[in-house]
Amino acid sequence: MEYLDYVVNFLTTMAVGFYLITVLQWYNYKLDRVVFKFSKYNWHILYFVLPIATYYLANKFYWIYLFFGLLPALFIWYKKLDKPLVLTDRVKRYFALLVFLSLVGYVLDYYFHTKHGIFLPILLSVIGSEIIERIIFNNYKKQAKAKLEKINPTIIAITASYGKTSIKNFLYQLLQEKYNTYKTPKSVNTLKGIVADINNNLPQNTDIYIVEAGARQKGDIDEIAQFIQHQYAIIGKIGPQHIEYFKTIDNIINTKREILNSPNLIKAISYDLEDTLRIKDYIHNIQATLEDTQWDLTYKDRIIHLITPILGSFNAINISLAFYMAKEFGLDDAYLVRKIAKLSPIPHRLQKVQTNGKVIIDDSFNGNIEGMLEAIELVKDFGGRKFIVTPGLVEANETLNKKLAKKINDVFDVVIVTGSLNRRVLCENISRPNKIYLGDKSKLEKILADNTKAGDLILFCNDAPNFI
Repeated sequence: MEYLDYVVNFLTTMAVGFYLITVLQWYNYKLDRVVFKFSKYNWHILYFVLPIATYYLANKFYWIYLFFGLLPALFIWYKKLDKPLVLTDRVKRYFALLVFLSLVGYVLDYYFHTKHGIFLPILLSVIGSEIIERIIFNNYKKQAKAKLEKINPTIIAITASYGKTSIKNFLYQLLQEKYNTYKTPKSVNTLKGIVADINNNLPQNTDIYIVEAGARQKGDIDEIAQFIQHQYAIIGKIGPQHIEYFKTIDNIINTKREILNSPNLIKAISYDLEDTLRIKDYIHNIQATLEDTQWDLTYKDRIIHLITPILGSFNAINISLAFYMAKEFGLDDAYLVRKIAKLSPIPHRLQKVQTNGKVIIDDSFNGNIEGMLEAIELVKDFGGRKFIVTPGLVEANETLNKKLAKKINDVFDVVIVTGSLNRRVLCENISRPNKIYLGDKSKLEKILADNTKAGDLILFCNDAPNFI
């Protein structure tokens, strides 16, 4: 290898390695999901397959493609991403390993007159990085377990197909005034996220630790349950969320039921699951408007009327689950009624905002069919023009997106479809509203400014980064 060859080899390795670690980070470093669940395979071809193939086939003319094709294209691609690479410690270790393996390869090439190429260092970096991270994670896991045992809080684990984060936040608001309460932040709900949260954030004086538990495959929640060994569990509504991973509703139900596997479990409360305290039949007379949500809740021998500023009839279910769990900690009815009447909305989950005479319903973090249909139902009687901005359902089948499209067709005046994932199925099944397709979400603000006016309602219904 001559010096220019080394430079070209190194830059190509770093460029392809950069693309690979970026998409791996999007999918929680799961290579199988990057290979089989990726929605824009043309990116894989342009920034992974084509560079490697060209490197081995173009020989001495490859540098032209590198400097005038790959690097400029990769730069433009990255600048347009709405979810860029986060330079975490894991990413830094990956790049350090990639550089090290490349340098080792150059030394071997120099002394033994070989050409190690670019694919092998990238492959070994991915494999080596995974091994290193598993070793590091096991150490972090031991530290987190020791810290959790030392603090010894009462732990409440929450899972559901829909509403896990909302239930967690509502319960936290009900308990925090009476107890030193801490919850997993945002939508952290994997074992790795929980371990990191305990090590980095869990306060030493925590009385109650509320943990959200999610899953993409069988065994994920059981792994969390065996680790935190919670005393209480909440199971919210279960439905076809992530059906493409689990294949059947029964698989989803059985995975959610893994939250009952804690060896320290005292009580489990659910919306509608056997072997738990089921509250489905205790929730009555739900009335949901754009102003508030009201319903009656039966608790033991009494009926309690609840009013909350939180929008959406499904939130009557989520708040009722939080109410029942709060009662396990001795909170009286009157106190809980007052707290529920003052609950703060969860950002981007049916959050109502009024600006410039327009009503905006931000439900962009709601990605399940029931929640999206509920949001549409909530706004259908609004008197002015109604706009919806949506990519459709992500990680769902075509049947569910057709169901969503039919509901949109019945209610809205204008639909703005963002992203290419569900463009075909939505546009084919929406006939009445005006349709605007938006491949680049950076133009959304201008589109809305040009097409909406005072008196209009805009519903942001789900969101998806542009890699989806």
